[in-house]
Amino acid sequence: MADFLDSTRPAKLERAFLVGVQTAQMADGEGAELLNELTELVENLRLAITARVLVQLRAPTPAYLLGSGKAKELCEQAKTEGADVIVVDEALSPAQQRNWEELFGGAVIDRQEVILEIFADRAHTREAILQVALARMEYSLPRLTRAWTHLSRQRGKGAMGGEGETQLENDRRAVRDRITRLKEELAKVVSQRGVQRTRRQRVPIPTCAIVGYTNAGKSTLLNALTGSTVLAEDKLFATLDPTTRQLALPGNHKLLITDTVGFIRRLPHGLVEAFKATLEEVVVAGFLIHVLDVTSPNVEQHHATTLGVLGELGAAGKTIVTVFNKTDAANAAQLRRARQLVPDGLFLSAHTKAGLDRLEVRCLELIADTDNLTVLLIPPARYDLIARLHASGHIHEETHEDAGVRLKARVPPASAALFAPFVVRSKRRKR
Repeated sequence: MADFLDSTRPAKLERAFLVGVQTAQMADGEGAELLNELTELVENLRLAITARVLVQLRAPTPAYLLGSGKAKELCEQAKTEGADVIVVDEALSPAQQRNWEELFGGAVIDRQEVILEIFADRAHTREAILQVALARMEYSLPRLTRAWTHLSRQRGKGAMGGEGETQLENDRRAVRDRITRLKEELAKVVSQRGVQRTRRQRVPIPTCAIVGYTNAGKSTLLNALTGSTVLAEDKLFATLDPTTRQLALPGNHKLLITDTVGFIRRLPHGLVEAFKATLEEVVVAGFLIHVLDVTSPNVEQHHATTLGVLGELGAAGKTIVTVFNKTDAANAAQLRRARQLVPDGLFLSAHTKAGLDRLEVRCLELIADTDNLTVLLIPPARYDLIARLHASGHIHEETHEDAGVRLKARVPPASAALFAPFVVRSKRRKR
């Protein structure tokens, strides 16, 4: 049973009637693909689906988005099917949402609200909870005059608890006050994370971020590369919180890899804005690993969606390594289509670990461009510096001589003065 429901509604919402839309601007079949995706989203809310209808829309109308006759017909069908909520696979304006609910006599939500509820269920860290709470408050503000009290005023999750006031102006003032408080608290959390990142950057370890459409296998890839145990489930938005792990590459190279929240078509703009702090890891990363599910029939759209969100984040100019995952389950036609989409893409299976070596080689090539190699001769009396360099820098070669240990290493700039007395010569690696 869905737990996002407003206690003021007459019944718990358990059965959903889905309405998909195919417009003239969409590619053939795109409406059906989006409706399939909406189905999976709604199932993540533990709602039973009574029926699905795909509507051809020539031009949107201000009252219902669809024509009034079609809207009335769908409401009657939803009642006949025993549904207690209608889910429309388009963004509804507050007025359209009110009109639908008056016509249906029950709850009507849109794709944005479904995604907001999933995010609210999956957020675990303080920052993610605050970001979701902020997005939901901003979504609810213009909808306070809905026939049904908006769910976010009753849910009581994270920073949004307690019953809302009944008078409209008091409602609006309370929501605005909550938005202000959430932004202030979120700014503090983001500032703290910025301090943590600055500390990490004092040790110049290269960084990259894993991005991609939700459920493409990003967390599984992070686990396969680093041996970590990040949550990796076969469902949309299995995890929302960015996770950073260290990958040890050949030659004692180190790479920090961050797994990020999955992207999705029609991601609410409020969530893009709210999650910019979390996705900031994408902007500051040295390069990106873009993971695509090679078996997905919608791989082209997933590719375009991710690039579009990266553009919104200001990260479109980053170096991107495109990885086609799940090759262990792919057929020849799917592999050919992927090669046509991204000719220089890498093919691997995070599940079986086949092809991971090629990705590691590519990562090495990218971080080699930033390596400054220094040759050091460390005398026996200062072998403590070797352990320090292992922890904070990169040792590429280590040879024992009578005078001490000769190292070819990358020395952190913050420690340059400490190692300066032991420098034999410096060498810039050729690109």
